[in-house]
Amino acid sequence: MRLSGAEVIDGGAAARLTWEVGGTARFHALWLRDNALDAGTRSPRNGQRLVTILDIPEATTIADVAVTTEGGLAVRFAPDGTAANGDAADGRTVEFPAAWLHARRYDRPVDRRPGRVDEGVETFDAARSGAVTRADFAEISADRGALAVWLAGVRRHGVAILSGVPREPGSVCGVVELFGYVRETNYGRLFDVRAEVNPTNLAYTNLGLQAHTDNPYRDPVPTLQLLMCLENTVEGGLSTVVDGFRIAERLRDESPALFEALTTFPARFEYAGEAGVRLSSRRPVIELAPDGRLTAIRFNNRSAAAVTDVPFDEMPRWYAALRRFAEILEDPAMAVSFRLAPGELFIVDNTRVLHARTAFSGSGERWLQGCYADKDGLLSTLAAIEEDAA
Repeated sequence: MRLSGAEVIDGGAAARLTWEVGGTARFHALWLRDNALDAGTRSPRNGQRLVTILDIPEATTIADVAVTTEGGLAVRFAPDGTAANGDAADGRTVEFPAAWLHARRYDRPVDRRPGRVDEGVETFDAARSGAVTRADFAEISADRGALAVWLAGVRRHGVAILSGVPREPGSVCGVVELFGYVRETNYGRLFDVRAEVNPTNLAYTNLGLQAHTDNPYRDPVPTLQLLMCLENTVEGGLSTVVDGFRIAERLRDESPALFEALTTFPARFEYAGEAGVRLSSRRPVIELAPDGRLTAIRFNNRSAAAVTDVPFDEMPRWYAALRRFAEILEDPAMAVSFRLAPGELFIVDNTRVLHARTAFSGSGERWLQGCYADKDGLLSTLAAIEEDAA
């Protein structure tokens, strides 16, 4: 990608750039100076910024711009004004790759509708059950390209399935170590999901479980959950996943007022199922970023606490919204179900995808082991592999 033209506009306050393919965009002088890529602004070793906003004169302007022989941008800043440390602005010239600027342009139309998803994220329902990425453990362990495909499936759909995992206790943690780190909680480094007498959590019974996100009473929540099957000889016990972002989209399209209620007022969640543990959080069921993007879903009926942050006059609307969210959640058209065989696991984005299971018989054995991890490790590993392959 190359620039075909560049010009100073607004008396040096900004520049207008034109790409050979990719349209035009404007950039402010202060933005360009703050994001300069030269060694005086960013460490050549790790790319971290070496200056603060106060080191850049507030009145920074552009003296000149030019397209380089490589098709990038050269910017010469005007040596006007004084930096916060008392030094005169240096009037330096810095260069930017055309593709780097195009990927970071902010002078463009932006969809700011509440409830939209990030670019590259695809919501799913039962009609798109084939979208769930599947892979083999031996393959992704030996081939970073195959690992990237599996991780990209988690990034795109919030869920993926893995087969061929060694049928040994603790293997689920070994899967996490392919891309990140296990997040230990009060449940331990890993936890067993099987029927127990006097369980500390209803997950440790043979009861069916409504689709839910895990640990909504934590802040922050574990952003990934993995569940691996070691034994499964019972009747029932199907695993189900539902895309919470797809639920939010349906609710928004059906009733903006109900959607707004679940994004505006926080729910409360609590856990006190064992000695010495008292966890609580206060977050909306549907969480949006300041620009309206969907960022998280928190829904877990077993851990719901009394809601006290909704005004009296708004409480009926909030409950109507929660009821409709639950109705959409229970719609069979929303669910993707599968039976885990020994050596199989699934991973979910716990800030997005709700998981459930059907009830199972008391005879036979159903033994799953689970653990938590976080998306930062997964996304970092995936970005590094993609960068190496570029």
